[in-house]
Amino acid sequence: MSLPKTAYILLWYPLPSETFIFREVENAKAAGMPFQVYALYGEARKHLSPQMAAVAPSVVRLGARAIPAILADMAWWAVKRPVETARILATLPWRRWSCLEVAGENVFAMCAGFSLARRFLADGIRHIHAGWANGPATAAWVASRLSGIPFSFSARAGDIYPQDGALADKMRDAAAIHTNNKANIAYLSGILPEAAGKIRQIYNSLTLTGRDAASVHLEPPYRLLAVGRFCRTKGFDVLIDACAILARRNFPFQLTLVGSGLPWPTALIRRRIRIHGLRARVFLPGFVSHDRMSELYAAADIFVMPSVVHASGDRDGIPNVIMEALAHRIPVVATDVSGIPEVIEDGVTGRLVAQRDPEALAEAIMALAADRDQALALAEAGRARVAALFDPATNTQAICDFFASIPTRRHS
Repeated sequence: MSLPKTAYILLWYPLPSETFIFREVENAKAAGMPFQVYALYGEARKHLSPQMAAVAPSVVRLGARAIPAILADMAWWAVKRPVETARILATLPWRRWSCLEVAGENVFAMCAGFSLARRFLADGIRHIHAGWANGPATAAWVASRLSGIPFSFSARAGDIYPQDGALADKMRDAAAIHTNNKANIAYLSGILPEAAGKIRQIYNSLTLTGRDAASVHLEPPYRLLAVGRFCRTKGFDVLIDACAILARRNFPFQLTLVGSGLPWPTALIRRRIRIHGLRARVFLPGFVSHDRMSELYAAADIFVMPSVVHASGDRDGIPNVIMEALAHRIPVVATDVSGIPEVIEDGVTGRLVAQRDPEALAEAIMALAADRDQALALAEAGRARVAALFDPATNTQAICDFFASIPTRRHS
């Protein structure tokens, strides 16, 4: 199998909240995939696991300190390829971006693409891949247009929901696209039907396996666990409302809500807990490093993932924490958003409820708690499904096959 020397572009690498990408890259490298990672931003130093810290020095980084070099490279390309440079600068920054933050990310990514194009030619790169469809794919697209090196990208969740102002064009020009759930295939194909044949679905590899099944005592007080970034797609406000319903029904529980986020969404969650009088029942330990999560999974009775679709269209793909919980044989309650039903099938591998319905969420939690045998049967079935769909060896081979199948001929 011929594997091309490939530039893998991300905003940050390694990033503690993106363990699934870390495993994708490092597993593929261990299997012989010649990846060189390029990060558009600087280094994320907080909460790195020992494995992440070990690979951090190998990453080629840009960031603010690279701005003088980026400007020089833009000038160099303006001389070498004046028409294409003018076309990029005249069109790409002025797309209809969803917000100023997205616009800023993509404009910087565009500029970074000029530098990366020169680096890729010097480094002997034969293929360019972006780990996300937003800024990283914009940088890959620009670098490909300038250098002639083919590019591909991954399409996952918030990077395509809602689509950015250049997604259809990136899809049109990409040599291939891979996505980590089946729900995204129909969505992407609807954006650009002629690109449907380029899209390949490859599930993420499981990043945290449960060596031993959780005890799942399911005895009062029932131990609920939820994990994720405090952001608009996780639905933790709905979960807090569901906890208020449980409290009113005198259901004995404790919720550990693991995660962190920007100050504003964190403050809103804390305020909701306070308004509902749940401070004695809901615990917020903050960010917990990936290598310590097994301790929390082992102590849980029920895992809850209340994902929602934001008004903007932003949503989760398949939250990796669902697979991690099932790998530890924990019964799961989740919402029917995006690719989640590919893992949680109601009454088969867990309980699936409608999004933004705290009453349904509370009912599903109480139903699992009322029948331990059924809850464990669902969790065992979920564990088997996760082992089959998210097997690291199988999916790493699929990643390598994906890159081996992409033509590496330079285009003009």
